[in-house]
Amino acid sequence: MTTFEGPLAASILLCRQAQQTWQQQPWKVRTKILRGVRDLLVLRADELAATISQNSGKTLTDALSTEIVPATMALSWYCRQGHRALRSHAAPPGNLLLANKRSRVLYQPYGVVGIISPWNYPFAIPFSEVVMALVAGNGVILKVASATAGVGRALAALFADAGLPRDLLVLSELVGAQAGPAMVKGGVDKLFFTGSVEVGQILMKEAAPRLLPLVLELGGNDAAIVLEDADLNLAVRGLIWAGLSNAGQSCGGAQRILVHQSVYEPFCRLLAQRVSELRGGDPSDFNVDLGSMINVQQKRSVETQVRASVSQGARLLVDPEPDPEGAGKAWMAPRILVGVTPESSAWKEEVFGPVLVVVPFGTEEQALALANDSTMGLTSSVWSRNHKRAKQLASRIEAGAVMVNDHLMSHGLSETPWGGFGHSGTGRTHGLEGLREMVRAQVVVDDILPLRRRNPWWHPHSKAVYQGLKALQAFQYAPKLSQRLASVPRLLGVFFRYWKK
Repeated sequence: MTTFEGPLAASILLCRQAQQTWQQQPWKVRTKILRGVRDLLVLRADELAATISQNSGKTLTDALSTEIVPATMALSWYCRQGHRALRSHAAPPGNLLLANKRSRVLYQPYGVVGIISPWNYPFAIPFSEVVMALVAGNGVILKVASATAGVGRALAALFADAGLPRDLLVLSELVGAQAGPAMVKGGVDKLFFTGSVEVGQILMKEAAPRLLPLVLELGGNDAAIVLEDADLNLAVRGLIWAGLSNAGQSCGGAQRILVHQSVYEPFCRLLAQRVSELRGGDPSDFNVDLGSMINVQQKRSVETQVRASVSQGARLLVDPEPDPEGAGKAWMAPRILVGVTPESSAWKEEVFGPVLVVVPFGTEEQALALANDSTMGLTSSVWSRNHKRAKQLASRIEAGAVMVNDHLMSHGLSETPWGGFGHSGTGRTHGLEGLREMVRAQVVVDDILPLRRRNPWWHPHSKAVYQGLKALQAFQYAPKLSQRLASVPRLLGVFFRYWKK
């Protein structure tokens, strides 16, 4: 038996004890408690929005629209649809030889699931994963980012106040990089991590000795393709929101905007105009469009990437606006970069801030090559009035979520899986696929043949047994009818072996 150790081992043990009772609770009991969480989400919406805004710097509207409302919808969907996704089901017999076997697939919870969540969406990201874990019968050890620890405490309070059993959801107070290794060594049964590619790679190494299963949602360098027949007003408004909401700190936000050369100039003019109309300032002001970044360090990191890109040949489409009054030191004016080369920082790397890169293309094949020119593939979008054409192009983009005439928002669709290709991670959260990540498939096989004494392939072996099994293969799969009929006499011999003493 493996002995676990470290600062989380005791908490994980208590969580496992609570989980074993929780797992036995009927579906209705689990979902009744979780629906109580939904009631509190509605009652505390203003309080939660303020907490999220104060901790992260995002506007109150961003906090409500991208965190609290999607969390409420997600909880409702998992409570309503989860039973169908996790219900046991029969697996029909696949061939004549084993037609007497009746198989049933069950979905068993892992036990204790570890969740490490980021600061950019400190409520919505962990909330859905916690709900999926609990509804599937798991316990949870949750580590939120230290920068947004207040949001984590508010989240945990919702579940405690709704009556979730003690120790079933444990909020870890470990700092930064300690959490992942501590969860691995402490004994979690599966680990969900949202964060950087570099940390995801470290966690894979930490988990390897235990063969601990991981779900990793890592970075994004996401492309949007604006075709020549796109509604430019719609595309500009949508991509500004997808690229600049939350101060551009969205791994699934639009970063590289690829625009057909025939509409490139009018698109850029309209984009510059709309961006200049955005209002910055105190994120608690309802009339502010852009909040601040998480901290000054992150702002300086993004400014460094912008300067590097400019030194590599890119130019700013508009000069940055001065910092508005009340915005704070971490506020950063949006940047629009044009003339970007494939070697520049803003093209190759994830830019986690309010930066949009706009590049022209000539043909769909060129657009596709540019969109797929990244090691990351989290989200993407295609903008066109021709939905059939857009969906065909979308299916060729190497990204986990591709939207037509929208971007980023699929994270709020509870029914859709969330996750990326390549360095954007492995596994999925959300949707039926996300729920299935919270359980292990188990099959129970029952034999229904009356008075069976053996299987035909059991010992002792003989040439007759060999020929009989070969005849059974021929009876089912031989290409000619005559070959199938010729196998019947030997087939009967092996068939009666089921009852031979």
